[in-house]
Amino acid sequence: MSAGDPRDELVEHLPAMRAFAISLTRNGSVADDMVQDTLVKAWTNIEKFEVGTNMRAWLFTILRNTYYSSRRKTNREVADVDGVFTDNLAEKPAHDGHLQMQDFRRALAKLKDEQREALLLIGASGFSYEEAAEMCGVAVGTIKSRTNRARAQLAELMGLSEDEAMEMTDDATMSVISASKVSSF
Repeated sequence: MSAGDPRDELVEHLPAMRAFAISLTRNGSVADDMVQDTLVKAWTNIEKFEVGTNMRAWLFTILRNTYYSSRRKTNREVADVDGVFTDNLAEKPAHDGHLQMQDFRRALAKLKDEQREALLLIGASGFSYEEAAEMCGVAVGTIKSRTNRARAQLAELMGLSEDEAMEMTDDATMSVISASKVSSF
């Protein structure tokens, strides 16, 4: 910095900037944040300041613009103290679902043919135990047993405990793994 560097003059205007910021915001903490933002903007754009002009007016203009920009931003924001709106906006990354689906497919392929067949008929295709038993030519109890063992084996292969929630993105996959049917097919 040279002897005539305008950055040297910034500190002289801090008390007046803080007073102006407090008059705008009526909050000392917010005013301090605005003064800091103003100083950062002034420092990074010091080459735009014309030496010999009024530094205080330039800083107050930046401060005022910062204040009104923050007000416009605040008017567009929604207060979400409990996180209700945020929870509705959140979207699980697609790659998690793809990775879990790959794990699921590998585990499903390791099941015995009879278990996989029963699981897919009951879970993925949505058939009743009676309908699946008739298709496979076995007793209803046999289909129920195969389905139950297949679900337990899948959970073991995928490293899931009984109380652990499955976070699949596909309803059909969830239906295959859980004992409850998903009706959105």
